[in-house]
Amino acid sequence: MNEITAITPAPVLALDRGDVAALFDLPFMELVFRAAEVHRQHHDPNKVERATLLSIKTGGCAEDCGYCSQSVYAESGLKASKLMDVEAVLAAARDAKAAGSERFCMGAAWREPKDRDMDAICAMVEGVNALGLQSCMTLGMLSDAQAQRLGEVGLDYYNHNLDTAPEHYDKVITTRTWQDRLDTLDRVRGQGINVCCGGIVGMGETRDDRVGFLHALATLPEPPESVPINALVPVPGTVLGDILKDVPSARIDDIEFVRTVAVARILMPTSVVRLSAGRESMSETTQALCFLAGASSIFTGDKLLTTGNAGSDQDSLLFAKLGLNQVETRAVIA
Repeated sequence: MNEITAITPAPVLALDRGDVAALFDLPFMELVFRAAEVHRQHHDPNKVERATLLSIKTGGCAEDCGYCSQSVYAESGLKASKLMDVEAVLAAARDAKAAGSERFCMGAAWREPKDRDMDAICAMVEGVNALGLQSCMTLGMLSDAQAQRLGEVGLDYYNHNLDTAPEHYDKVITTRTWQDRLDTLDRVRGQGINVCCGGIVGMGETRDDRVGFLHALATLPEPPESVPINALVPVPGTVLGDILKDVPSARIDDIEFVRTVAVARILMPTSVVRLSAGRESMSETTQALCFLAGASSIFTGDKLLTTGNAGSDQDSLLFAKLGLNQVETRAVIA
């Protein structure tokens, strides 16, 4: 694996959902202040990691995830493609590094990978690692043997999201169970691979569902090292995209999104909390509040798998405006 800053994981919290709900119910300023304090105890508040996400195999997925344009059940017009060539993936990784990314994430639209594809996948991991980037894969469910191979070639992170609260889960997905997801996380953990696990908000869930979602993440046997928080991008032709396009109130507002980031930071203090999908529609002010509340990573570039993203140029302008990722200088007051 690439060298990753060693952080002692926070112990699994002995908390119930009432504790998480109490955090959500705090006055907004108090909640963000507490989250910022926790963030500063474990992270550099002026450092935000850049990650790049590439779709290495697009469309044709057998899962029925209601948010996903890559599902065979979606009528999004997206055409399925085959697994990318290894060298094409590594060329994209080199471009990502040149643009300032530190982590390179590769996603394939599969229910699970086929064993025949594992040689190419492992070559991608080894190539990305050789570039000095952190490697991350999201391939769906894994068998024990597949997880072992990814561990042997030094995969740094495996992404497998819980997506939402357990009680809201079957409103979003029916082809893969909640337990299926936990089983894959266990296989990844068993091979010493860091876990990237988060979900999506704004899928018509209630605040209590968001409470359940973050409670489930924080009380896993080990908290995820990386926690992506996505805001739903309602794609036409997907189940949720078509349902929610006419129900604007079902989508999460910016203040509630910042609350969700802040609660995630407090519950999982050492984790990397990443602003993921949906950021392209957020104002600079909302993003700045998320960084203040504990977000410590973004996906950069023009595209996240198949949906739009803010773009590296816009991110650079925002980082410059906020003074992020600059060498700290001490102000001299005469």
